[in-house]
Amino acid sequence: MAADVVTVAAAVLFGYFARFEGEPVMIGAASPTVPYIPVSALLVLAWMVSLLLLRCYDDQVIGYGAEQYRRVLAASFWLAATIAITLYLLDIGVSRGFLVISFAVGTVGLVAVRFIANQRLHRARTAGKGWSRRVLVVGDAAHVVELVHQLRRVPYTGYRVVGACIPDALRAPEPQRLGDVPVVGSFRTILDGIAAVGADTVAVTASGELTASRLRRLGWQLEGTDIDMVVAPALTDVAGPRIHTRPVAGLPLIHVEAPEFRGGKKVVKELVDRALALAILLAVAPLCLAIALAVKVTSRGPVLFRQARVGQAGRQFYVYKFRTMIDGAHAMRDILADRNESDGLLFKIRDDPRVTRVGRWLRKWSLDELPQLLNVVFGQMSLVGPRPPLPEEVARYDGDVARRLLVKPGITGLWQVSGRSDLSWEDGLRLDLYYVENWSLAADLVILWKTVGAVLRQRGAY
Repeated sequence: MAADVVTVAAAVLFGYFARFEGEPVMIGAASPTVPYIPVSALLVLAWMVSLLLLRCYDDQVIGYGAEQYRRVLAASFWLAATIAITLYLLDIGVSRGFLVISFAVGTVGLVAVRFIANQRLHRARTAGKGWSRRVLVVGDAAHVVELVHQLRRVPYTGYRVVGACIPDALRAPEPQRLGDVPVVGSFRTILDGIAAVGADTVAVTASGELTASRLRRLGWQLEGTDIDMVVAPALTDVAGPRIHTRPVAGLPLIHVEAPEFRGGKKVVKELVDRALALAILLAVAPLCLAIALAVKVTSRGPVLFRQARVGQAGRQFYVYKFRTMIDGAHAMRDILADRNESDGLLFKIRDDPRVTRVGRWLRKWSLDELPQLLNVVFGQMSLVGPRPPLPEEVARYDGDVARRLLVKPGITGLWQVSGRSDLSWEDGLRLDLYYVENWSLAADLVILWKTVGAVLRQRGAY
């Protein structure tokens, strides 16, 4: 909140100086006139009230996900609209330039401040330096283990499991553990388990013995304790926009919408992909020429590497990259097979001897991917999507993995912003399938933004 006050005040001050160059200016020509300075202070106050009313400081959204940014944008938009309508109806002559500059700079600043704060928070949580909820997981042993695995896979979300309650804990002759998670009680002693581990959140997962009435009584017992209760349904890898809760006959039924693979949104995605790819390609044309010259001068072989890949609906196409390996590198795979570091269908070597000196630098900064913009312009790929697989990979796909082919492959994707080559085959596949099931235009923009950070961090670039 303190950072928001400073950001908004700085934006309004910048708008004032940018519009009036620091000269004292009065609002309106009628008497009495009002100086801009107190009005600017009121604008800062109104902005903060708008952020509060839109629940931008709700601890349920701060620190994770796009909802926090959506609320900031909504608060700024509605305040700007309210002020514009009010000034028009009351015929008050406030400078439009002052308001436009202030709101534009302030909105961008609020989003940027939250992004920077989130990065610091995520690093602290990942390093185990606190700022996390202490979670007691309640459910069957198998489901508890699965939920613990899911939460630990993304530690930056701030859910640290400190204990578990399972139905058969009382029947065990000695204290139990699920991996390294201590079992601190059964369903009958959940409150005692909370006290034993100092939990501030109870996460309930699936269990045949955890009936609706028992879950309802647990909610009653937690009233007034400042302990949150969250329920993890048996829905995995389904994003929020596809889930809607509807009360029917007193039951909170969860309606899951089918994935969207066609329609107006897909047409918009196609148009945005091609237009943006063409614009980027024109902007980086001089850089591409310089890279092509460096590749040609430093090693024998073609400048561009062309390889068959499989796209949407199983259609093959040729993907283009700047060549980063020596000519004939693919024929050396059998010789280097014992050095393969991938645990799935991929072939990855961290210090691959086939990579040229220039190629190593291109891979480090992902510049070898730039020619794939041509594939996007030609309609064979998207800017964001699953990794484009090789034909021999697709030949070994089972029914689940083949769902990756329901959408166009992408230059970047969830795999790119989550570790790239450092990911295991299973994790990369899970991220690809998650994208296929839950893609959206907003998510694509977020992934494109995160790709910039992933490239700068150079994690998994080899």
